[in-house]
Amino acid sequence: MSEEKKEEVTTEEVVEETCETATEEVEVKEETSEDKIAQLEAKLKESEDKYLRVHADFENIKKRLEREKYQAIDYASEKFAKDLLSPIDTLEMALAAEEAAKDMPSDELLGKLKEGVELTIKNFYTAFEKHDISEVEADGEFDPNFHDAVMQIDSPDHEDGMIVQRLQKGYKLKERLLRPAMVSICKK
Repeated sequence: MSEEKKEEVTTEEVVEETCETATEEVEVKEETSEDKIAQLEAKLKESEDKYLRVHADFENIKKRLEREKYQAIDYASEKFAKDLLSPIDTLEMALAAEEAAKDMPSDELLGKLKEGVELTIKNFYTAFEKHDISEVEADGEFDPNFHDAVMQIDSPDHEDGMIVQRLQKGYKLKERLLRPAMVSICKK
């Protein structure tokens, strides 16, 4: 019996030790859980902060792009307007030359004015070319997409529906029609 008591005591001691160890592990797990919760809360705050910063950056970029878009629309024709300054300068010089040449013979003055107008037209066409503005072709067959027929005339030299005469030039910006060519067409 004494051996049995020894074994029982030993078993009780083992059970006691196991309980103590289990309690310590639970306490360690509780501390670990609290630490993990604190760590997760810190990560959550960090993620929220990053989100708010990224969102603020996005909103700032969005506002900047919106502002730039409206500026681009407002100033889209700036380059074209600058290119039109040269023809205006040429016209003003022609008027100033007319004032300065009062004692010049009228034939010579007319020749200089004609030369100034031709130079101005050349400057306009140069500006148009720079900005992909081109004339609408007004030869051949009538196309309602590019021509505006204002008259119908009989012409033995042309077939029915063909353009006889261009009355006003038409213009395109790239492939978009700015103004149709005003034409007369043959009607038989």
